[in-house]
Formats: sequence, structure tokens, C-alpha cells
Amino acid sequence: MSLLELRDAEVQLGGRTIWSDVDLTVEPGTFTAVLGPNGAGKSTLLKVALGLVPLASGMVRAPAKRDVGYLPQHHHGEATAPFRGVDLVRLGLDGARWGVPLPRRNDPRRERVAETIALVGAERYADRPFGELSGGEQQRLLIAQALVRRPRLLLLDEPLESLDLPNQHAVAALVRRICHEQGIAVLLVAHDVNPISDYLDQVVYFAGGTAVSGAPSEVITEATLSRLYGTPIEVLRTRDGRLVVVGQPDTGAHAHSH
Repeated sequence: MSLLELRDAEVQLGGRTIWSDVDLTVEPGTFTAVLGPNGAGKSTLLKVALGLVPLASGMVRAPAKRDVGYLPQHHHGEATAPFRGVDLVRLGLDGARWGVPLPRRNDPRRERVAETIALVGAERYADRPFGELSGGEQQRLLIAQALVRRPRLLLLDEPLESLDLPNQHAVAALVRRICHEQGIAVLLVAHDVNPISDYLDQVVYFAGGTAVSGAPSEVITEATLSRLYGTPIEVLRTRDGRLVVVGQPDTGAHAHSH
């Protein structure tokens, strides 16, 4: 059974239609990228899955909130906060309250925190101050925080944004491994498909007030994107294998030219 399903879904915010006629199925253990230009409604999809944004019409079926892990955009506050990486992960168990929980003897939650840190490969630096860690190390611990409550669906909003290319590949490989080993479905919002393309099961591409979903080879094509944007779009492949999507400047397609 699918973990997340949308049928003929439409979202309106402030009296404006963000997107409509969206169909999507996300199965357990799959890695899905959410792509599209700025303002197309990528993050809105995650909020619909969280139950934070209602549909204006159509159907959505999603796991209960306790079964969904969420890593929102931007973490500038955490980057300078005076606590260790392990404390940040522990906050994922202790709810949304700000602050570091006091240690207690024989606390069974310690074992779960340690398991999750090991799952993302962060044991070596989890006891160091979070603000002293590299961007890639911080991102692994933030993903651990979203995973610590054993979600069935993991939502990641632009986790690669501030990372260099090697760390983008490393995080994508980590997410793919978690999908396979834990059976968790992952939706990851991204601007550039290239660092993650080899790890994906499907993509959801938002543009033109709607979206298309399917295998990357089916969605990121000239025919599909031209139909989606309503204007001629070219999909080029460079000699090193990177995809470049180019089109009219006012379509937003230039946001995906890399």
C-alpha cells in the first residue's frame, strides 16, 4: 500500500491556486525528488503531506503525523546554538520544545538516539558542538533528528542547498540507503537533480500550476517539460552526464540550468 497518495489535488493559498490536477503515489522504500522553479509549490507538497495545508479539492492520503519525519529549510539558528550534535538528535524525541533535555540514568531513549546516529554514520562527531561541524556533518545529524522517531515517511526540504557537490552526493547516497534498509519513503525538495539523479526512484516536477510524476527518464524530457511549462524546453546532456534544462527566461526553466 502506498504511503502518500494524491488524486486530482488542488491547493489554494490566499485565494490563489498554487497547483491543481496533481496525481502522485509514493511507495514504501522509495526515494522521490520534488523539482521545479521557485514558487511552483514544491514545499507546499510537503506541507500537504504534513496536514498543514488543506486541499481545495481532490484527495490526499498520508500517514499520521507521528509517522512522518520532517526536515524544514534553513537551520541558521542551530548552526550557532551551544549544544552537541547528539543533543540535537535527542530533540527529535522530545518534541518541538526548544532546549536540551537533562540527562537521566537508564534512559531507554539514549539507545534509540545512538542507533539513529549510527544509521546516518555520524558517530565520530556527534559529541562535538553542532556549530563546529561541517555542512555535511550537520546535515547528517539533522536527518538523524527527523529519523529518530522511526517515521514511515521522511520529508526533506532542500537539505542539499548549502552543501558542496561531494557532500550533496554523500547525502543522496545516505538517503537512498535509508530507503532500502529501513523501508522509509523519502520526498526530497531540490533545485538541481544532477547530484541525486543516480539514486532516485521517481521525480515530481512542479511547473505551470501543476505537476508530473514518474521515473526521472520519463519526466525530465523535452516533450514532458515543454507540455508542463507550455513553452519549448530543451533537455541537454553534457559530456560528463549532467542534465541541463533550458527554455524561455520567463518560464523559470533557467533555474534548472546547471
